[in-house]
Amino acid sequence: MTDGDGPRCLLSHPALTHHNLSMDCSSVIERGCFTCGGKYTVREQDNVMFYCTTCGVEFHIGCHKRPRRITHPYHLQHPLTLFYRDPETGTISNIIPDANPCEPDKSDQDSDTCDQVKSEFVDLVPTKSDIIFDKCTWCGKDFEGVWFYRCLICSFCLDLPCAKSLPPLTITNPKGHHHSLIFLPRPLLVPCDACGLVNGPEPSYACFQCSYMAHQSCIDLPRVIKITRHPHRLHYIPYRSPLSSLCRVCYKKVDVKYGQYSCDREGCVYVAHSKCATHDTVWDKKELEWEPEESEDDEEDIEPFKNLGDGFIKHFGHDHPLKLKKHNGVVDTEKLCEACVYPIVVSDQFYDCEECDYSLHEVCASLPKKLDHALNNHTLFLDPSPQNEYSYMTCHVCSRITTGFRYIRHNYPTQGGPYSFIDVRCVSVPEYFTHKSHDDHLVFISTITSNKDCKRCKNTCSGSHLECPECEFALCYACATIPHELHYKYDKHPLILCYGEKGSAGSDIYWCEVCEKLLDTTEWFYTCNQCCTTVHLQCVFGSSYFMKPGSTFRLPHYRKSAEVIRNSSNSRQLCYTCGNLCTASIYYEGYDRFYKGLLFTYKNRDVSRVPICSLHCLTVKKW
Repeated sequence: MTDGDGPRCLLSHPALTHHNLSMDCSSVIERGCFTCGGKYTVREQDNVMFYCTTCGVEFHIGCHKRPRRITHPYHLQHPLTLFYRDPETGTISNIIPDANPCEPDKSDQDSDTCDQVKSEFVDLVPTKSDIIFDKCTWCGKDFEGVWFYRCLICSFCLDLPCAKSLPPLTITNPKGHHHSLIFLPRPLLVPCDACGLVNGPEPSYACFQCSYMAHQSCIDLPRVIKITRHPHRLHYIPYRSPLSSLCRVCYKKVDVKYGQYSCDREGCVYVAHSKCATHDTVWDKKELEWEPEESEDDEEDIEPFKNLGDGFIKHFGHDHPLKLKKHNGVVDTEKLCEACVYPIVVSDQFYDCEECDYSLHEVCASLPKKLDHALNNHTLFLDPSPQNEYSYMTCHVCSRITTGFRYIRHNYPTQGGPYSFIDVRCVSVPEYFTHKSHDDHLVFISTITSNKDCKRCKNTCSGSHLECPECEFALCYACATIPHELHYKYDKHPLILCYGEKGSAGSDIYWCEVCEKLLDTTEWFYTCNQCCTTVHLQCVFGSSYFMKPGSTFRLPHYRKSAEVIRNSSNSRQLCYTCGNLCTASIYYEGYDRFYKGLLFTYKNRDVSRVPICSLHCLTVKKW
């Protein structure tokens, strides 16, 4: 290995030419490891050593990441020495104890091996200190593990993660500024000129000629980008004219004094914070500064159907023509939309196939084949094909199992990564609107992980969710997409979602129409005020509400498959797994997809298919 291929020697001064470490195979270090002082490796297989011919030092593999002394850009005035902090007393020492100084801790998961013989270093400074050091001077965080770097002159301290950061002292040709930038040896405690945020621990750079200061990660922000939340390209500008505007990603005010992204189309006032527009869940990491912009003539056809006349259409997801019909309450009661799997009755008109059991709401039939949406930073494509793998039936936004239409990335998952899709209910949520459970302020779609708890289910909104920019209100997508109005087969009126009656606990007593158990009126529930019907959400949806009868699919890691069956018979089936009655609107018939004979014993009979009440019972290994 040549010097140019090796890692950097941390002993080399950041202001001068960096020295690279060369690698050699040897179980013996003649001069001793510069970190731990050991000459021999603990394990025979760890016969790799690093050395720097310029500094005249050698290291065990792993020890080269933590030299005993370093010169660091965060503290150029003095060298820093590796110290050990006693976890019980908090006292520190630069005499390395019997414990391996290269032993991995919480902040370093690399596997290192060194000589475990106690080392003796000769220093011209006291080797013990009664001062308690527990925080990194640079980032202000508590130390993780027992090892850190300390300046013996001014007590400056660095934890190991900060010590590994080695920013250059000068950036000569920055993309974001017309002069060279100099490294700031102090945390930047004022807003960054590029993003407007204060992030002290991040390395920052300055141009004193222009009084310009920016984080290291903001220096090379892309000039031109495209995000799925806006149809036009966005251009980075260092500031804008004093127009009050909201960021269209987080819906908080954009400070006109700092860098931001905006649309340069005439009449378009779209603007976004620098950090919001370039967030991993918003931008696809493609810079378009030198890429030609697609013309509107080059755009492919995204219409989902062709109009055949006389009320007939040919939808790209079905082989037969579909006819526009008005809903007939008697004939069409049990029809379900193939796309959203809601009952057809929620729409006055729908498209129906006269040759098979296939129906689409008028709105669902118009879903575009190609879509840019805030829930994904790539273009999505509508997939109407029946899904026959249970592992591929979970929406990655709301985590619900569904047999309906889905939006996926093009050629996904062949491009790598786990299969994921977004169901059409999640896609139908507006980007910025008033939710009926929170009519005080508008809510917006956020794809950035939040520590807020969902207002309804109280779970942390760790993925995509709805969030209020004015207060702490948040909703996960599973709760945000619960329909406000719902058809219920045992009530001639639609059920209306009630978002909890404040202050009503203990004053009014309601019972669920389905399970006949007490209903908590402070929680969300469905009600029909005309018939005085109240129903738990779980009793309406269960785990299988979005599974269309007639669908078949394979189960994960099993030879078994299942078919979705409408539960319309008067005599309820007994679940083969749990033994309870199948009370939901559907149940499953499980079977072995390879064996065609009699395989199961059900009600003292040998059968080839068995009834199963829910997805939970379907996926356990009991049957």
